[in-house]
Amino acid sequence: MIGRFQWWSLTALASMVATPVAAESILFVGNSFTFGAHSPVMRYRPDLVRDLNREGIGGVPALFKTFAEEAGQDWQVSLETAGGRDLAYHYEQKRKEIDRRWDVVVLQGYSTLDAQRPGDPTRHAEAAGLLTAMLRRANPRVRVELVSTWSRADLTYRTASPWRGRPIAAMADDLAAANAYAVRRYPEISGTIPVGQAWNRAWAERVADPNPYDGTAFGQVDLWTWDQYHASAAGYYLEALVVFGTITGFDVRRLGEQEKAGIDLGLEPRLIGRLESIAHAEVTAVRP
Repeated sequence: MIGRFQWWSLTALASMVATPVAAESILFVGNSFTFGAHSPVMRYRPDLVRDLNREGIGGVPALFKTFAEEAGQDWQVSLETAGGRDLAYHYEQKRKEIDRRWDVVVLQGYSTLDAQRPGDPTRHAEAAGLLTAMLRRANPRVRVELVSTWSRADLTYRTASPWRGRPIAAMADDLAAANAYAVRRYPEISGTIPVGQAWNRAWAERVADPNPYDGTAFGQVDLWTWDQYHASAAGYYLEALVVFGTITGFDVRRLGEQEKAGIDLGLEPRLIGRLESIAHAEVTAVRP
């Protein structure tokens, strides 16, 4: 016979099991580097995410959602993106869309930080701070992460810029330093996501070719698309892996070489595995 206390305990346990755990919410705020411009990533599975601008974007957020489903994690994924815009634009023009309660927010700024003063972190950091303060008013416990993006080949090898003639990894390192500055200046920002450093690692480990202008070496992949500015499907895929690994702590190597989104995008299984290893190594700060 079950006693009253035992019966109550079993009933309470059954109630807890029957009650679904609420999904965590994540918002991606960014531009073409988030929505996957000039690649099939842009229109990848828009049904998986909520595009606050109603433009039918899937992008990196849809890759994140796919990884989450494969990892058995429940995330409600939303995005608010605008091509060629920095974080100040989103704060000034898109507060109506993004000023609400989120558990996690991923912020991705302009590729050169400031379109008028390339490399200057001031405007970028201030906008990140303003967005974070706004988001924290809606949820004091929100986690806000800044994406450190990749070096642009066009600005390193061809176009006048602060990075022309410098090593290909230099621009990504400068962007990461700018985000570190933003976090120091606005400690309410939770941290940074080392996407550009993962690209640097891919070049160092000869998984990717660092100079698309002299041809792609046999056995290596080009992380840029045709404009040598935006990412290829492989480049955005690596971005998504780093974001997912950083936000969730999940070892992305466990997704395996047959990971669904990578296969859908036409990536070679062996390359999928290599990109997963690079993302995991960068997220866990394993040096090459």
